[in-house]
Formats: sequence, structure tokens, C-alpha cells
Amino acid sequence: MSDTILQLSDLEAAVFQAVAAQPVVDMHTHTYPPSFGTPVPNGTGQADPDGLMLWGIDELLTYHYLIAEVYRVVPATQLPYEQFWQMTRAQQADHIWKHLFQEHTPISEACRGVITTLNKLGLDPSSDSLPQMRRFFAEQDPSRFIDRVMELSHVEKITMTNEVFDANERGRWLADPNVGADPRFSAVLRIDRMILDWAAAAQDLHSWGYEVDAELSDGAVEEARRFLREWLDRLKAIYIAVSLPPEFHFPAQGDASTHAGQAVLEKVILPVCAERGLPFAMMIGAVRSVNPGLRGGGDMGGVADVTAVTNLCAAFPQNKFFVTMLMRENHHALAVAARKFGNLMVFGCWWFVNNPSLIDEITRMRMELLGTSFIPQHSDARILDQLVYKWDHSRRLIGRVLVDKYADLMAAGWKLTREQIRRDVRLMLRDNFVKFCER
Repeated sequence: MSDTILQLSDLEAAVFQAVAAQPVVDMHTHTYPPSFGTPVPNGTGQADPDGLMLWGIDELLTYHYLIAEVYRVVPATQLPYEQFWQMTRAQQADHIWKHLFQEHTPISEACRGVITTLNKLGLDPSSDSLPQMRRFFAEQDPSRFIDRVMELSHVEKITMTNEVFDANERGRWLADPNVGADPRFSAVLRIDRMILDWAAAAQDLHSWGYEVDAELSDGAVEEARRFLREWLDRLKAIYIAVSLPPEFHFPAQGDASTHAGQAVLEKVILPVCAERGLPFAMMIGAVRSVNPGLRGGGDMGGVADVTAVTNLCAAFPQNKFFVTMLMRENHHALAVAARKFGNLMVFGCWWFVNNPSLIDEITRMRMELLGTSFIPQHSDARILDQLVYKWDHSRRLIGRVLVDKYADLMAAGWKLTREQIRRDVRLMLRDNFVKFCER
């Protein structure tokens, strides 16, 4: 019975059953449906070299985490970066497989994720060769493979990240009004350049037919708002997002370009979000190109200013803010901030804190401060297949935290039921996000 009081001996099984059974709405990924093209040769016989739907063994192995990691064991003095980037994708994957999976134990979280994914797809990474695994993926139909990945990860909806200032992606939206119509995916309008480099963004907008200027005159404000409204409508976007450096402050500090970005935020982005009832998501702490030779793997993080978040929440109470931060040092202050502002929803363990020890620590701390009123995880998957391991590993970690916290609660005298557990799990894995996005 759903209202039966649980005994402590039944707690662990009840929690993990609830966590396993609850479908997830993954609020932040960089994955795409086949309509955006796939560079992977597959069962449909179609391949798009510039396609945005990344999947398959070679993409898994050449994820930027693993590229950075392989340079720990084969340094650039032995394999110069330029030589690596001249290799084919398959050659890069062969190199990483050899050095991280055959000559070293794949114990890092990024490597373990590949093992989990392959295993759950029915492949044996201990015996199957890369050619065998490549044949497996080549036989798959991309759309059916998405269904399989969503089934294995128990994800009911995938949220894309759609970068309107990327020429490849922008061109696909303009060429086909239905490119984003796949019901398994929701769109998010990503607009980093408008805050980080308004002068360059203004040039782009002007070339696209919007009468904007670098000074952000009154007319330019309305034109920039028109740009956002039109792209929100085109994408049917459910929120607007940016990734920001640790130097992001509000009110702005620094040079004129920084103040221009703040003006765009205050006069353009947040008013349009409020008008549409859409959350504004900030992922704060990214330091770009610390090692340019690694390309996407050359970024790192820095400690950011949490008061920028609280100042925004206070100054714009009509707006809703999703926020995550890149450095462990920021997460306690961010959770405390969420206790003070109902228009702030903290989410996920992003990038370098997406490791088991830190997910465990951050989830426990958030639960102790916020109860169930946060979003514990998002996948941030760039390769479709990564959804499998990201949610397998995260469900285990979230479940373990819940078991311990419920045990503490029961010891304090609370009578816990299975229905309460299911309600809490649904909030954290689905409804907190869905309800925060409601207009």
C-alpha cells in the first residue's frame, strides 16, 4: 500500500526502486535529433560531416574530457597537438582507446562512463574490438538509437542547447522551420555573445537585418528584443541560457564592454524573459582556452561571485533564474542564496563538479539546506550515448543520499511512506524543472 509506513529495513530498496522508476526531464544537454544531421555513418546510409547529432564509439572516445586525459599519459612532447588534430576521428579514438583503456585501467569517471555506456548497450568493452563496436553503431538507425538511449537512461525529454550565433546551427534553423520539431527534444536559446561581446553580437544582428548599434540606443534595445522574440518563437525555446566567466559581476565591474553586456542583460534579455515568463539560466565559472592546444578540452574553471546572482534575484524579482556554478567552492554560498530567493532554482553538478565524490557532497549539502526544492542533476551530455552513463551514475548517487537522509529523518521520529519517497524523487528528477518553466 502506498500509505504504509516504511520500516528502516525496507528503506534502501524503496528509495532505489523509486529513483529507478522515475522518468527524467534532462534540463541541459548539447545533444540533437537526427534532423540536425549526423556525421556518423549509420544504417540509414546518410552522413553529414557537419551534423550536430553526435553519437557512436568514436564520438564517445574523442569527447574532450578524454582528449585532455590522454595527454596526461602521452604528452604533447610525444604527440604534438597539431598532429593529433590532423588525425581522423577514428585514428584519434584508436589512440585514446589504446592508451586509456588498454595500457591503463579506465578508472577515471570519464573513462568509466564509456564502459558503463557500452555495457548497457550490450557491448563488452573487455573483449569487443573497436572495429566490432564500430560495426554495431553503423548498423543503427539514428532515430531508433535515440529511443534506445532514452529507454536505457529512462529520460522522457531531452533539452538541447541551441546556439543562435553558431553559423552551422543557425543555418539549419533557417533552412528548415521544422528542424527542431522532434517531440523528444526541447530547445533552449543560447546567447553568450550578447553579454560577453555585445560589439560583435551587434555586428551579427545588424548583418541579419536588425537595426542595432554597439551603444545600445533606445531603438537598438527594441530591435535586440525583437531578435530574441523571433528566435524564441522559431525555436519554441523553454528558457534562455548563457555560460559566464568567473569575473561576471552584477552590477558590472571592469571595462566598457563589460558594462555593455550588463546593459544588454538589463534592458533586453531579462525584460524579454519576464514578458514571456521564461527562466534565464546562468552557468557561471568557465575560463576558456587555458590550453588552446586542447581546443574544447582546454577550458577550466574559476571561483565566481555569488553576490552577482543574489543581486540579480533582488533587482529582478519578476524574473526566474536557473543557476549552476563550475567550482566546488561556490556551491555552498549558492545554496544559501537559494534559501533567500524563491526566484532562484539551483541545478546540476556541472562539468568539473560532475564527479561522484563532489556530486555526493553537493547533493547532501543542498538537501540539508533546501530540502527537495532544487534540481540535483542534468547530464550536460554532448554525445547522445552519454545520457546512458550520466543518469545511471547520477541515479545511484542521488539514491544513496536520499537513503541516508531518510534514515536520519526516521530516526528523528518521522513516519515515512513510499508515496512520500516517490513524490520527492519526482520533484527532483522532473517536476522542479517543469514547474519552474511554467509560464
